[in-house]
Amino acid sequence: MSDNEKQKAIYEGVESELRRAIENGGWKPGFKLPSERELAERFQCARMTVRRALQELQAEGLIARRHGSGSYVADLQPMSNILSIKDIYEEIASRGHVHHSVLLSRKTIRATAAVAAAMGIEHNARVFQCKLVHYENGTPVQFEERFVNPEVVPEFMTLDLGKQTPSSYLFKHAPLTAAEQVVEAVNADEAMATHLGIEVNAALLKISRRTISQDKVASLANLYHPGNCYRIIGKFSVA
Repeated sequence: MSDNEKQKAIYEGVESELRRAIENGGWKPGFKLPSERELAERFQCARMTVRRALQELQAEGLIARRHGSGSYVADLQPMSNILSIKDIYEEIASRGHVHHSVLLSRKTIRATAAVAAAMGIEHNARVFQCKLVHYENGTPVQFEERFVNPEVVPEFMTLDLGKQTPSSYLFKHAPLTAAEQVVEAVNADEAMATHLGIEVNAALLKISRRTISQDKVASLANLYHPGNCYRIIGKFSVA
C-alpha cells in the first residue's frame, strides 16, 4: 500500500468514526467535539488528517466550526419527531406476506468509541453484535446490523434468531421507554449490494435506531433498505 493509500485509509477511518458518533446519537446537537489535537492523539494520526475529516463533516452540515471556539454538532431538524417503531416481522405480516431472515453473524465484540458513546458504555466494553438479512416473500428487503447491551439483555447470544427477530425479543424483554431514529439516504457498497441483491451504489434508505429501556440503551441498530421498496410512516402535529 502506497503512502497516499495509507493516508486515505486513515482519513476515511477518522471521518467514519466521527460520523457514527454523530449519526448514532452519541453526540447530541450542540455537543462540542474534542479539539484537533485531542482527536489526533485519540486516532494516532496527524492533525492535518483530523482537520480534513472535520472539513468534510462541516461541508455536509453535520458539524459547525466556530473560529476560536471549536467544532460543534449541528442542530439538525429531524424529518419527524414521531416515527413508528415496529418489528419488521409485524410489518411484513400486516401486508399478508411471508417473512424469513438469515443470520449472517453473531458475536461478542469490544465497543468502538462511536458505539460506546451512542450506547452510554465504556470504550472497549463488551457488546453483542449481530447481522441479518430479512426477506419478504423471498426478496431481501432489509440488512440489519445490531449492537445489544449485555447489561440489558445478557441472554441475547443464546436466542434462536431463526424463530424470532432481535427487535421482537427486545420489545418483550426490554420494554421500550424511549427511542431515537436517524433517517438518511446512502449508497450500497459491494457487500451491501450482495446481501440485498441490488447494484453497487444503488440508493438505500438507512435508519439508525437507538432504543432505551429503563434509562439504559438496550440496542443500537443500523437498518438498510433498498430505496425502491420501503416507505416511512410518520405522525406529525402542527402547533
